[in-house]
This record gives sequence, C-alpha cells and structure tokens, in this order.
Amino acid sequence: MSSTFDRVPAHTSEEINQRIQNDIRKRVRHFAVHPDAIPRRLRELREEWDIERAIEANASALAFTGVVLGVTRDSRWLALPALVTAFLFQHAIQGWCPPVPVLRRMGFRTAHEIEQERTALKALRGDFSAVSSEQDKPGAALAAVGL
Repeated sequence: MSSTFDRVPAHTSEEINQRIQNDIRKRVRHFAVHPDAIPRRLRELREEWDIERAIEANASALAFTGVVLGVTRDSRWLALPALVTAFLFQHAIQGWCPPVPVLRRMGFRTAHEIEQERTALKALRGDFSAVSSEQDKPGAALAAVGL
C-alpha cells in the first residue's frame, strides 16, 4: 500500500508528474522576476482544489445523483453509488481510481505539490530569511510557516 504522501503520483504517468513539476518550476522562476505578484499567487494557491477534494466532490455528486435517480426513477440507478463508493474506497487504499488519470491530466495536483509551490514562493518572498538569525529558531521557523 502506498503512503498518503506519494500514492497519487505513484499512480500517475511520469509524463504528467514531470509536467506538474515543470509547471511549478516555471511559475517560481516567473515570480522570482515579478515578486510583487507573489501575494496574489499565494491567495490563489490557498483556494486551489487539490485532487483529493476534486475526487470527493466528484464521488459525492455521482453517488447523490444515483440515489436520487434510484429512488425517483429506477432502482437500478442504485448501482451508481455502489460503484462510486467502491472506487472511492479503492482510491483511499491505493491512491488510484478511474477519475485520477483524467483529473491529473486536467492539472489537479496533490496537496503536497501545491505546498511545494507555496513554500518556494514564500522562500522567494523572504519568509524564511529571519529563521537563521533568530535566537528562538524553532519559534521563528514555526512563525515562518504560519504556526
């Protein structure tokens, strides 16, 4: 069983994983030249849906639709929520389910991938520069990451 940290990338094609990492690198290089735009980008990253949230929204919408149609139209529609919950369980265990390749190709990233970009932008902005010069290094490090 894959760890939570790497289970989605482990079940994503290397081409897509590389594209996601290259996009992060390009954006960080862009914001190194345009540091005034970093706060806006950090707000965007805070609002970005990670792939887990997209899968949860997709699964709940399909399951709810199947229940409603099963109750109001034909009980065979109840197979849809059964199938969706099975796929959701498979994703929880393995990090893969049928929507994962589609969502990754659409650009949905893991929370870790989003955090990589966020941390790089904070470093560019200088959020971590005070950590090494502070006497309370743990306190400064925690403050730098918002804790």
